Amino acid sequence: MKVALDAMGGDHAPAVNIGGAIDALRYYPKMQHLYLVGIKSVLEEECRRQGLDLNDPRVSIVDAPEVIGMAEPGAKTVRKKKNSSINIAMDMVKDGRADAFVSAGNTGGAVAAATLKLRTLPGVDRAGIASALPNEYGICHILDAGANPEAKPEHLVAYAVMGTAFARGVLGVKEPKVGLMSNGEEDEKGTTFTKEAFKLLKQTPGINFVGNVEGRDLFESELDVVLCDGFVGNVMLKSIEATAKAVSKWLKTEIKGNPLRIAGAMLAQGAFRALKEKSSYETYGGSPLLGVNGVVIIAHGSSTALAVRNAIRVGLETVETGVNPRIEAALAAIHPSAPVEAATVTV
Repeated sequence: MKVALDAMGGDHAPAVNIGGAIDALRYYPKMQHLYLVGIKSVLEEECRRQGLDLNDPRVSIVDAPEVIGMAEPGAKTVRKKKNSSINIAMDMVKDGRADAFVSAGNTGGAVAAATLKLRTLPGVDRAGIASALPNEYGICHILDAGANPEAKPEHLVAYAVMGTAFARGVLGVKEPKVGLMSNGEEDEKGTTFTKEAFKLLKQTPGINFVGNVEGRDLFESELDVVLCDGFVGNVMLKSIEATAKAVSKWLKTEIKGNPLRIAGAMLAQGAFRALKEKSSYETYGGSPLLGVNGVVIIAHGSSTALAVRNAIRVGLETVETGVNPRIEAALAAIHPSAPVEAATVTV
């Protein structure tokens, strides 16, 4: 499997991307080649600094003289900066030179480039970002987490099918539970948008739709996929991340204020480390952009080297498990008129 890494993407690029690349080359023997896409001179210098051997036959630099900044408007800049690392890396997936695209860069740019260059799968109108969230029962994916802020009810039906295929294929969940984010569990709760989506989801075959769910269910209930539009999903995800950081900071402050608490914290270091690993976005690496005709993994803008490494892992897993053929087959079962070569794949 071959991966095109947007080595210039992210708040701490290119250092964390090269660091993540080094670890990925060490830990993932199934990766046949890793393309580092970005400004050649900058990447060469960073590789020398971190000791990445460019004579390694599994790694090479692909020159991309332009960079889409984190604060730039994604869709407009993708069209303007045709030689950006996002565009060139995405072209590699489009042309078949790479099996997966990974980036911690401009999310809007990555989504726009994927949609324009790779197009969407048959039966998919809008792609969606599936972001992992740990809960009491394992991992729940919020879908959509920011790709499509103005979704229509029918888009959520496609998200439900795609999320189910991803949970089965990559996570090994036999019968993924799918919930619809609302302001109450009762069937009649919600906005006009969620009520219409509820009706459509109830009628959709091939998904285990459990009905409306609330914010607390993200952590307390056995859910594998939670559906919402990209606006709600992105606000929800960032609020959760900010809350986790705030609680961690408050806890440290309270512990440091008392010698007995400090002693207790030292005894509980193992538990704190395990909790940090379980709740950190670094562990989950990146979020797949489901619905495009290729494997696209979007990592957190403030990714560390560990997060980049794990984003590459997610890309490899998504390719290896054939998630897109599973999605195509599932959508073809709902929309028989949509042509699909992989309709025989079991989802």
